[in-house]
Amino acid sequence: MKVLVGMSGGVDSSVAALLLKEQGYDVIGATMLTWGNSEFFNTLKSKFNPQKKGLHGACLCPDEEKDTSQAKAIADKLGIDFRVIDCSKDYEEIVINYFKKEYMEGRTPNPCVMCNRNIKFGVFPQLARKAGIEFDKFATGHYARIEYENGRYVLKRGISPKKDQSYFLYGLSQEQLANTLTPLGNYTKEQIREIARSFGLEVADKPDSQDFYEGDYNDILNAKPKKGNFVDINGKVLGTHEGFWNYTIGQRKGIGIAASEPLYVKELRKDTNEVVVAFKTDTLNEGLIAKDVVFNAIDELKEPLSCGVKIRSSQEPKEAIIKPLEGNKVEVRFTDLQNPIAIGQSAVFYSNDTVIGGGIIESVM
Repeated sequence: MKVLVGMSGGVDSSVAALLLKEQGYDVIGATMLTWGNSEFFNTLKSKFNPQKKGLHGACLCPDEEKDTSQAKAIADKLGIDFRVIDCSKDYEEIVINYFKKEYMEGRTPNPCVMCNRNIKFGVFPQLARKAGIEFDKFATGHYARIEYENGRYVLKRGISPKKDQSYFLYGLSQEQLANTLTPLGNYTKEQIREIARSFGLEVADKPDSQDFYEGDYNDILNAKPKKGNFVDINGKVLGTHEGFWNYTIGQRKGIGIAASEPLYVKELRKDTNEVVVAFKTDTLNEGLIAKDVVFNAIDELKEPLSCGVKIRSSQEPKEAIIKPLEGNKVEVRFTDLQNPIAIGQSAVFYSNDTVIGGGIIESVM
C-alpha cells in the first residue's frame, strides 16, 4: 500500500514516515507550502525579524524553506521519495481570510481546525494527486487514533494526554478519516523522540511548533488603531484602548486598569468598539451553543447526551449535557461553571477517549 506522509521537517512527521516504512508501507514524503508570493505574504514577510523571537517554529512562517530542506534531508535518509506541494493560494483564501474575518468580527478563530479539515487533509492530498502522486492513504504526525467501529471511522484521543491532538481533528469527515493514518496515536512524545534518536534523525530534539503565528496578530490583521472604551458590565467607562481586535475573551494581562482585583475580558463589541471587562466571578459561563456541528462516532444527536466537552485544546473534557437543536446546532450545559468561553473557538464532545463530534462556539450562556 502506498502512503503519502505530510512531512513538516519536525520530529513527529519524520517518525511517522519512519514507522510506516518499517511497517512495510510504500512511503512517499511531501511538504505542504503555505507561504506564498501574494501581496499579503510579501507585506507580512517585511515585518519578519530573524534576530528576534518571532515567526520561527510557527505554522505561518516566511522561512519555511528551512523546514522543507530538513524534511527533504529526512526523506533522503529514510530512502523515500519526496515532493513539495504548493498550497499557499488556498491557504490564504481559506485560512488567512477566515482568521482575519473572525478577529474583526469580535470572535476568536481557530485556524488549526480550519486548516486541518480544509487544507492539510483536503487541498494538500488533492493537489498531490493532481501532481501525479499515486497513493492509497494519507498520513500525518498527529497524536490521535483512528479506528473502525460499528460501521464508522472513529477518531480517538492519543494515549498521551499532554500531546493528544484529537481536538484539532474533530472536523474531519468520514471519507477523510477512512483515508488517513495516524501512526503516532499510541506513542508518547518522549517515545517518539527516542525513536528518532535511535535512528539518528537530526530532528530528534527539534522544538515543537508553538503557534499558528508567533508574531503580533496585528501583522496579519493590518488593522489601523481605533480608539475605543473599556467598559464594565454596567456600561461604565473604565479606560480606553486602540481596537477591540487586540483582545481575546478571558484575557487578563495587558488591560492596564487599576481595580480591587484582576479584571478579565468578558465580551468584545464590534459595533461600538468596546471591550467589556469584569471580575473573574462575573465572567464564568454555564454553557454554550455550537454551530456547524460535525459528528464522528454517531450519525446524529437525537436526544440529550451526557459527555465530556473540551472548549480549549489544552484542557481536559468537562462534564456536560449536550442537546440537539435545529439548524445543525447543539446546546451544551456544563455541570460546573467554566472560565470565559471564547466565541469562534471549537467545542469538542467526548465519550471517554472517543470523539463524538464538535462544532464552532456561536454564543455563550
